[in-house]
Amino acid sequence: MTQPKKGIFFAVFGTMMWGLSGNFAQLFFERTGLEATWLVSVRMLIAGILLTLIAAFRVSRKQWHRYLQASNLLRLVIFALFGMVPSQLTYFLAIQHGNASSATILQFLGPLFIIIYLALKNWQLPRRIDVISIVMALVGTVLVVTQGNLAKLAIAPLGLFWGIMAGVSQASYTLLPRKLLQEFDVVLVTGSSMVIGGLVFTPALVQEGSVHLDRLEIGYIAFIALMGTLIAYLFYLNSLNYLAPETTGMLSCFEPLTATLVAVFFMGLQLQLWGALGIIMVLSTVFLQGLSTKKQNSLQDRC
Repeated sequence: MTQPKKGIFFAVFGTMMWGLSGNFAQLFFERTGLEATWLVSVRMLIAGILLTLIAAFRVSRKQWHRYLQASNLLRLVIFALFGMVPSQLTYFLAIQHGNASSATILQFLGPLFIIIYLALKNWQLPRRIDVISIVMALVGTVLVVTQGNLAKLAIAPLGLFWGIMAGVSQASYTLLPRKLLQEFDVVLVTGSSMVIGGLVFTPALVQEGSVHLDRLEIGYIAFIALMGTLIAYLFYLNSLNYLAPETTGMLSCFEPLTATLVAVFFMGLQLQLWGALGIIMVLSTVFLQGLSTKKQNSLQDRC
C-alpha cells in the first residue's frame, strides 16, 4: 500500500469510527435513559487514561518534565475545561436531544465559527471564499433542520441548540490547544485533557449511583470509548504522517456521512431530498476551506 493510500485509509477509518460512535451513543441513550454527562465522563476517563498511557511510551522524560511545568499545566486545564469538555458534552447532548446524524452534521459548523472569530480578532472582512462558506453553511443548516419545510423543525429545539453549540465548541477545541500542540505530543495533550474532562463529571457518576447495565449496553460503552474515541483518534492522527492536514480535514467528512447512512439504513431516519442537499452544502464548506488552504500553501512554496 502506497503512503497516500495508507493516509487515506487511516483518515477514513478514524472518522468513520467517530461517526459510528454517535450512532451507538444514540442507541445507548434510548435504551438506558442515562444522561449525557454520565456517558461523557465514562468515555473521556477510559479513552483519556489509555491515550495518556500510550503517550507515556512516546514521550521522552525531558518532554514530560516540560509538560508538567505550571504554565503548561495551566494551558492544559484551560483547554480541557473550555475546549475538550464543551466539545464532548455539547455533541452528546445534541445526540441525546436530537439524533446522531444531525448532531454530527451541525458539529461541522465549527469552521464557520472559526472564520467569524478570526475576522473579528484580526478586524478584517472575511475572504470571498469564506463568505461563500458562511452562506452555504447557513443555508445548508436550515435545510438540514427543516428538511425543506420552513414552517417547522425536523429535530427537537434542544437538539438544534446543542448541535449549534457543538459547532461553536468545535471551534474552541481547534483554536485553544495550538500552542500546546506546537510543543508537545498530540496524543499526550489529547489524552491528559480527556482525563481532566472526565474528572470534571465524576459528580455525575456519583450522583447516578449504582448503574445496572446489560451486556449490550456495556458493549455500546466499550465501542464508544475504545473504537469511537481511542482508535478513532489514533488512526486520524496517524493519517497526518502521510497526508497534508487540509486533505485529512476534507476526509473527515466521512464522519457525518457514516452517521447519516447508518441512521437511514439501520435506525429508521427519514431523509428528504432537501435535507440531503443541506448535508452536502454544510460538508462542502470543509472542502472549500481545505482547497483554499492547499492553494495558499502551494503559493507559499513557490515564493
